[in-house]
Amino acid sequence: MDELVLEKAKKIKLLLLDVDGVLTDGRIIYDSKGRDSRFFDVHDGMGVYLLKKAGIPTILLTAKGSRAIRPRAKDMGVERVFSDVSPKSTVLGIITKQYRISLEGICFVGDDLVDLCVMKRVGFPVAVFNAAAEIRNAAAYVTFKQGGRGAVREVAELLLKSQGKWQSQVAYYNV
Repeated sequence: MDELVLEKAKKIKLLLLDVDGVLTDGRIIYDSKGRDSRFFDVHDGMGVYLLKKAGIPTILLTAKGSRAIRPRAKDMGVERVFSDVSPKSTVLGIITKQYRISLEGICFVGDDLVDLCVMKRVGFPVAVFNAAAEIRNAAAYVTFKQGGRGAVREVAELLLKSQGKWQSQVAYYNV
């Protein structure tokens, strides 16, 4: 692992996630009544839950709202959801003030152009494997996994391992 990546990961106090294309695989399915469905990965949810247990809160930030997001956020133990936000960078001041952290203490995971404004401001910008080229170029780290297919879990493990918190999480389940 790159030493610069590990140094950035060690400083993270909060994980900020895009939803579509990061927590989901990017597909949106509409039924005949116009209701939408999304696909979430259970391993990503466990990663967010482990971060919470280790004292690192997660916030979701999406430009497009969906009724499916809030129940999933609750299942994972997400602290807060910002939906229908554009440009996304407008909430960074609220987050830094409410959580009393600097931008350097935020890891943001994104995948598409709407995420660029946040990627350029946070301390540890991460792109999922299948992100747009501009997002990959702005990232300090690009995941090996695709969005909605374990990328968030990969980031969670990276943060926990770099901060020496991974083994205590594993030990909890190894009884």
